[in-house]
Amino acid sequence: MTPAAPWLIVGLGNPGPAYARHRHNVGFVVADLLAGRIGARFGRHRRALADVAEGFLGPGGPKLILTKPLTYMNLAGGAVAGLVHYYQVPLDHVIAVHDELDIPYGQIRLKVGGGEGGHNGVRSLVRSLGSRDFLRVRFGIGRPPGRQDPADYVLSDFSAAERKEFEFLVDRAADAAEALVSHGLEWTQNAYHGAEA
Repeated sequence: MTPAAPWLIVGLGNPGPAYARHRHNVGFVVADLLAGRIGARFGRHRRALADVAEGFLGPGGPKLILTKPLTYMNLAGGAVAGLVHYYQVPLDHVIAVHDELDIPYGQIRLKVGGGEGGHNGVRSLVRSLGSRDFLRVRFGIGRPPGRQDPADYVLSDFSAAERKEFEFLVDRAADAAEALVSHGLEWTQNAYHGAEA
């Protein structure tokens, strides 16, 4: 009997403590949360410039490979493509978790394929994977206030007001990533696109 294909969940972000609290790093935060849930620890992968944690989604559940690329956002795709090849992950089992400017703060939106929305990490994944058809968990960070440059906005910390809800919201994003694995895209969209927290 052929074992079920593993799932690769990619938290997009920038490595290092200077970036850790930035809006652009929400993917790393969700990946860390998921690793804790499955009792796994991140370690440097020997074949890709990425931190990787492996485990299973519940007893007898599907294998999860969680990754945080260490290449900085605009080169993340190379590390992810290497992991896809190494673990033989089918493209429809790749989930990217990332921030999204065009969604209000804290809202979760899920899709497969589509555009890049100016997101350098997503653009790099598309380029390196040769396809747009991977799943996405998009965490809304909202548009920058006033005339602030979006590039500066994503590389800034969440506000004190945003931080009050942040733990609950990233927990919900992690739930959505798990639901994609367990229940598929349509079910998860119905569950998470309805009433917002």
